[in-house]
Amino acid sequence: MSQNTPPDDVRIEPPGGPDYHPGEPTGEEKRPRREKTEASPDWARDALLDMARHGLVEQRRTRRWKVFFRFVSVALVVWSLTLITLLFTAGDRSAPGLAKPAAAVIDISGLIAAGETTEARRVIPQLEKAFKQENVKGIVLRLNTPGGSPVQSSAIFNAIRELKQEYPDKPVYAVAEDMAASGGYFIAAAADEIYANPSSIVGSIGVRMDSFGFVDAMEKLGIERRLLTAGENKAIGDPFSPTDPQETEYLKGVLGEIHEQFIAAVKTGRGDRLDDDEAIFSGLFYTGETALEKGLIDGLDSVRGVIRDRIGVEHQIDLTPRSNRLEKLLGATAEEFGSALTGIKSEPARPMMLP
Repeated sequence: MSQNTPPDDVRIEPPGGPDYHPGEPTGEEKRPRREKTEASPDWARDALLDMARHGLVEQRRTRRWKVFFRFVSVALVVWSLTLITLLFTAGDRSAPGLAKPAAAVIDISGLIAAGETTEARRVIPQLEKAFKQENVKGIVLRLNTPGGSPVQSSAIFNAIRELKQEYPDKPVYAVAEDMAASGGYFIAAAADEIYANPSSIVGSIGVRMDSFGFVDAMEKLGIERRLLTAGENKAIGDPFSPTDPQETEYLKGVLGEIHEQFIAAVKTGRGDRLDDDEAIFSGLFYTGETALEKGLIDGLDSVRGVIRDRIGVEHQIDLTPRSNRLEKLLGATAEEFGSALTGIKSEPARPMMLP
């Protein structure tokens, strides 16, 4: 180190001077190596370029994650706001005040069963709103249903009868479009008058219970049925067990009781308008034209015609029960989710009013 070198510019030089490289010859012998070193790329510059390149890659990766998390955060905020909004607006729709006389139309479509929009707890409140509205001059039940649960159908039937007694001046009409069969006709029987299209399917006054038998298939596959019950009749109707004549007779008796209730309701609603042909209670269904001959309906007409010609108004309000928007957002129950994943849904055999 030179005596004239400032203290702040101290440099540590390798032995043999700044150009010394361990293991290299000195003097003239090292001249070819120095020329080779001077001709090669600058290693420091390459190192800086590599560092810069890695830094850019890391910045891009960080930027992508930031964008992703921002997107997720915005989605969560939107979902939360939507959920909060639906929590405050998920209640049953109230019938708006009507400035002009109108008819209230309530659709009963698809399977009539608990958990559907056609179940009694959804339909009856809408019926009550229709009856209570002063400017509602009549109620039209628009039917497109093959039937379903006898319990739900009976509950709606009884509710209509009670509301008619409370509001005797407000008529109720049932109009069958594609189909008003079984449980659908059970409900229609509570109306003051029933109308249909000539090609509508009407009737099917009967009760059924569906099941399957897998006993022979289990024997061929070598599957053993293991069933434990407390109560000798707890597994009655089990599709994996052989049929028992006594169980079959018992189930027929249950269906017969429900059938008699169905018949009694139809006779109460239709009265002397029914034909004397007992075949109408056998489960047969008819076209609209034949149903008119049998006394199952009062005429051939449409919803629009009934509103215009029978109720005598031009306006209508739709009071059909809808699925709760919050229920749609949150989805099905865990059981239904599992059934959707596996494609298997276990349900016991139960009476149904279907064609």
